[in-house]
Amino acid sequence: MDIRKEYLDFFKSKGHEIMPSSPLVPDDASLLFTNAGMVPFKSIFTGDVPRPTPPIRTSCQTCIRAGGKHNDLDNVGYTARHHTFFEMLGNFSFGEYFKKEAISYAWEFVTGVLKLPVEKLYVTVHEKDDEAYELWQKHIAKDRIYRFGDHDNFWAMGDTGPCGPCSEIFYDQGSEHFNGPEDYMGGDGDRFLEIWNLVFMQYERASDGTMTRLPKPSIDTGMGLERVTAIKEGKFSNYDSSIFMPLIDEVANLCKKPYKYETGASYRVISDHIRSVTFLLAQGVNFDKEGRGYVLRRILRRAVRHGYLLGIKEPFMYKLVDEVVELMGGHYSYLNDKKDYVKELIKIEEERFLATIAAGLELFNEELAKTKEIFSGEVAFKLYDTYGFPLDLTADMLREKNLSVDEAKFDELMSEQRARAKASWKGSGDAAKESGDFKSLLEEFGENKFIGYDNLESTSTVLALLDSEFKRVDSLKDAKSGFVMLDSTPFYGQSGGQCGDMGEINGNEVVDTKKYFGLNLSQIIAKNPIKVGEKVSCKVSLQRLEIRRHHSATHLLHAALRSILGTHIAQAGSSVEADKLRFDFSHPKPIASDELKKIEEFVNAAIQKGAVAKTEIMDIEEAKKSGAIALFGEKYADKVRVLTLGCSKELCGGTHVENLNEIGSFFIVKESGVSAGVRRIEAVCSASAVKFANELRKEINEVKENLKTNEPLTAIKKLKDEIKSLQNELKNASSTKAVEVEEINGIKVVVAKFDGDIKSKIDDLKNQFDKVVVFLASTKDDKVSLGAGSKNTNIKAGELVKAIAPIVGGGGGGRDDFATAGGKDASKLEVALNAAKQFISEKI
Repeated sequence: MDIRKEYLDFFKSKGHEIMPSSPLVPDDASLLFTNAGMVPFKSIFTGDVPRPTPPIRTSCQTCIRAGGKHNDLDNVGYTARHHTFFEMLGNFSFGEYFKKEAISYAWEFVTGVLKLPVEKLYVTVHEKDDEAYELWQKHIAKDRIYRFGDHDNFWAMGDTGPCGPCSEIFYDQGSEHFNGPEDYMGGDGDRFLEIWNLVFMQYERASDGTMTRLPKPSIDTGMGLERVTAIKEGKFSNYDSSIFMPLIDEVANLCKKPYKYETGASYRVISDHIRSVTFLLAQGVNFDKEGRGYVLRRILRRAVRHGYLLGIKEPFMYKLVDEVVELMGGHYSYLNDKKDYVKELIKIEEERFLATIAAGLELFNEELAKTKEIFSGEVAFKLYDTYGFPLDLTADMLREKNLSVDEAKFDELMSEQRARAKASWKGSGDAAKESGDFKSLLEEFGENKFIGYDNLESTSTVLALLDSEFKRVDSLKDAKSGFVMLDSTPFYGQSGGQCGDMGEINGNEVVDTKKYFGLNLSQIIAKNPIKVGEKVSCKVSLQRLEIRRHHSATHLLHAALRSILGTHIAQAGSSVEADKLRFDFSHPKPIASDELKKIEEFVNAAIQKGAVAKTEIMDIEEAKKSGAIALFGEKYADKVRVLTLGCSKELCGGTHVENLNEIGSFFIVKESGVSAGVRRIEAVCSASAVKFANELRKEINEVKENLKTNEPLTAIKKLKDEIKSLQNELKNASSTKAVEVEEINGIKVVVAKFDGDIKSKIDDLKNQFDKVVVFLASTKDDKVSLGAGSKNTNIKAGELVKAIAPIVGGGGGGRDDFATAGGKDASKLEVALNAAKQFISEKI
């Protein structure tokens, strides 16, 4: 049975509109990931935006609980039902139906569609919810309905806001399987398993704790797909179901060890984590040092370490992506498109971690041998900072030994590092959305009309004015800053990467235009008084002409990237301004110079063909079938604007040229990395391209003048050859400087102060002798440089410099055959050299 499909089809038959799963990265500054089925509807439940039409919806929402307030990571693999990634089935009513229908629908689906035996089902309600208690008695015997208090059967979105009692459906897995002291209704055992929660949002809780009834109470339900699938298949663990077993079997094939549930935590961790990693990468989240990208890295590295425990010491997680796509690509089609890209990113990240995991485990085991109860926070931080071990990975390894880590010290060191690095990740969102009067505007006027595709000027009516705090006012004057809502506006509100328009309204400067909940608002400096209801003259700045040229060039660049680098390319962000464009996109490695040349040529060739821009309004599904590219996670209306620009066809609401010839020339200015798996191209066109070309010509002329030649490339090559020759002479002069060589027990030993190239000298000595240990030191400006080398001896160069460097106030390290260190106390150089001789003598 395809439970996902059955659920959505059932509620569609009850009049619900099926909503696609929203992105795992929510449009909510308070959340790291979408962690529940109601998250996409939060602004509707809180009343920030009016309820939609129809006001009843159903969805199967992908969710992540790893990191932030909702974090199940530590439990994954060790319990039967914790996951980092899961699918939540839900049906929602925004002030339409309430308890009677919600209860009836739930019972009909559970018993009529899933056909779960009634004798196995139990229900809970809030102890004060007499209405729900009475309604349930129409479906199930009274003695199978339990009343519980706030802890079990009351739900709230937060300390304030919508809240209400809830009702849960439980499935009895049998006393013959679960008969512990907690295996009773309301206990913490696994016998009675919650499968569905119905939340009856009927109150608004104020900051003082008082609750008032909502005028339009709502319904929010959630049923975990993994949990219900296991029950339907007669399994007592989600991991034994058809959702996970194909992945677990593949892990067993890779490690060549059979899976046993009792000892199979690592198999379960891997099978869970590969789903999270695959979906996050496919949706545009990339491995990073901060924020969501760091959580993604933690999940992957935890899985890699569990693979290491199973004896897999090479990249393997990327090989599991095919199975994830096979299992889930039918419903989430974008997985098929992103499969190869996701595999490449995972493999690169695995290789990066595997390069350091052995050294990290060695350090971990060294400290573990000294640990009695609390593992050192300093070492845990070093494992994180140097070897890429997330704290929870270290904690996970310690839990297996019944030990804990000094998290307070780790957090202290982490805070110090973040303060130094000025942590870059910030949640998304706009504080204005928290406090503005947008709801009243939407309810009174709806979204205002944009007429700027064809008009740069208009006479419009002021529907509303807002002050700088987004509160409604009757007028703006005295050079105050505020926002104007026009009935029809020629000003484009910042969206889709395109910057907002500037211009004038009745002689008042428009400094920006933005969208808030679909409302197009222009920010003005009110030097001339302006009032609600008056007619005003509007004029968009001519900068718009340059903005639209750069916007159209961005679409051509996107097409070029997909044509030359591959269809895995997906937009990860963009910025379109009057003088430049920036385009971020998914790609696992830097773009070669010859590829950049081809991309630039592709765009310029498209411009020269002079195709006429074509726009069409289509149904969203019709648009996708026509080949139009849509941005993943973007919220589109039922009707969308499809823009065709020669070789490019995308969904876009921005402003564009009428003919590609208008763009002029196109130049790539810079290509760089944004984060792991995301590249950035910055480019210019039109007037900015002319300026760019003139500046290049000026620079070339200055180079010619300085080199006193009309052939600068030839002159530069000649200079490079001369520099290389001089460098070789210097290197040779350094390496031929004599040092005193001793012999101890058949091993050549060199310990000396050396003013030349230390590395080259160590290499020369290692090439000269079959068995040799070298320790060289030099000083410059009171700074000390140390170098050590070892060949065919029992002395490790890294250990040697680590032992000696503290004497000169420094530190360092390296490989067994070569290592370096630095110091800041040159006065202790002789002491360091003597200590090095003693270290070597004792070891040999």
